[in-house]
Amino acid sequence: MEPTRLFEFIEYQHKNFPLEKAFNTKYDGKWQSLSTEGFLDQSRAVSKALASMGVKAGDKIAMICTNNRTEWCIMDVGILSLGAVSVPLYPTISSKDYEYILNHSESIYCFVSDQNVFDKVKSIQKNVKSLKKIYSFDKIQNCSHWTKLLDLGSNLDNDDIISIMRESVDPKDLATIIYTSGTTGIPKGVMLSHNNIVKNAISGSDRLPLVTGESKALSFLPICHIFERVILYIYTFNSISIYFAESLETIADNLKEVKPNGMTAVPRLLEKVYDKIYARGEELSGIKKILFYWAVNIGLQYEPYGKNGFLYELKLKIARKLILSKWKEALGGNLEIIVSGSAPLQSRLAKVFSAAEMTTVEGYGLTETSPIITVGSLKNKNLKMGTVGKVISGVEVKIAEDGEILCKGPNIMMGYYKEEKMTQEVMTGDYFHTGDIGELDEEGFLKITDRKKEMFKTSGGKYISPAVIENQMKQSLFIEQIMVVGAGKKMPAALIQPNLDHAINFLEVNSITCSSLSQVVNEPLLKKAIEKEVNFHNENFGSWEQIKKIELTPNEWTIDDGHLTPTMKLKRKIVSEKYKDLIDRLYN
Repeated sequence: MEPTRLFEFIEYQHKNFPLEKAFNTKYDGKWQSLSTEGFLDQSRAVSKALASMGVKAGDKIAMICTNNRTEWCIMDVGILSLGAVSVPLYPTISSKDYEYILNHSESIYCFVSDQNVFDKVKSIQKNVKSLKKIYSFDKIQNCSHWTKLLDLGSNLDNDDIISIMRESVDPKDLATIIYTSGTTGIPKGVMLSHNNIVKNAISGSDRLPLVTGESKALSFLPICHIFERVILYIYTFNSISIYFAESLETIADNLKEVKPNGMTAVPRLLEKVYDKIYARGEELSGIKKILFYWAVNIGLQYEPYGKNGFLYELKLKIARKLILSKWKEALGGNLEIIVSGSAPLQSRLAKVFSAAEMTTVEGYGLTETSPIITVGSLKNKNLKMGTVGKVISGVEVKIAEDGEILCKGPNIMMGYYKEEKMTQEVMTGDYFHTGDIGELDEEGFLKITDRKKEMFKTSGGKYISPAVIENQMKQSLFIEQIMVVGAGKKMPAALIQPNLDHAINFLEVNSITCSSLSQVVNEPLLKKAIEKEVNFHNENFGSWEQIKKIELTPNEWTIDDGHLTPTMKLKRKIVSEKYKDLIDRLYN
């Protein structure tokens, strides 16, 4: 029987295809593996301990993890098995946000990964009356270690109580509250049931090309985000061994160590990998350089299912053998599938990685949709470049008159926690308003064109879709981040954070030495070069959409400084506030 509750995924794996290395985390430089059976034993010990501590169905338990790790997953299953509710939080948010979310959710326990997170939570603990205790995954002074629960649960004789609590969990019960980071305003608590996520994970599994019991996957996107969390449930359901990357900085090393068959990514990571490899081509000379760019150009024309014809496929075979196979080797050598989510993926990236036999697909969805609405896949002709794939089974999509994507299905959230009015505002009957603008083609492929809330009008009454323009401009090696502005103004303009490495190299070639963003942005030669790049990409747009002026920002746009959400989306309001003087300069 297929799972109907989240904690049954690991039980399903145990019954159908148990693994010796189900979950794998690196501690002190060494990979440590936990089998399916070992995972079940530990999660059950956690349940027994929590029950003895008075945790009951409906109680909220928060978890904050800087890096993905096995302990988080064990706690997740242990909590959910009791009918309690897990509340995952981003590690990058402020103490003030922790205080708000812990109070709003009325969390009674909080599990943290490391000293940094512990310090932030500890600083506001006295302001959260519901919070009884903090536990840690790392060993931290003056903080109880999570293994105390394992020890306690292993010595308890309360299996009968645990079984009763487990059987009492209904698939329609609340499983988790996920507070969306949001690009504006106070975080909203999205309520998702066991049924919401289980149905979504099982339907999403149909698009997974990996081999049960044999394939390995690398996980590094934040586990507190529903995208990565559901992917982990999908891996568990399909008996895929999960390896947790140590950090964003170690991904390259971890890829070579693990040699995974699959992974998820955000577009910014793929952009950085592409730019790094492309830059290496600049270092070549002669025939090697000619071959390199020829192969890249072949990759950029890639279409699946042999659509480009026999001659192209022959060229692609040569390009793979001579050049593109080395791209795959640099990422471990075994990658078959990369699923990109969270933000729009440039078509060129999907094409060139897929041409290198690392099929790169986009998934689309929101926290409120558990999250998968659509996802691409080579299986069953579900891949089309420039789209986010076809709608998964059980889910319905329709396009409203104003172009907004509406979604209906078992994946739609229960609502926003303690926010009935806010819930009603995003629902029309059974249909959820995504806030995204898109179109369905005749084959059923969905294409996202913009965020409804981000579109604006110029003073001339012309609509501007900033995300489309930004995505095009970010193809330039000079541009690390860009935000299009111009609401109510006579023309669109842009704030740009230059790519520091590329800017330094460019200036060095021109006998100008710089070492920081604050230095490079003051070089007229760099600004002129970026304006040239912008003008080149402007040709893809109508005259009213073209970027007429730019200003370069002297700081890196980061999550910590508030420019970006934890999933790398622009916080437009905050960026506008931080660089108000530059925006004023654009229009004066």
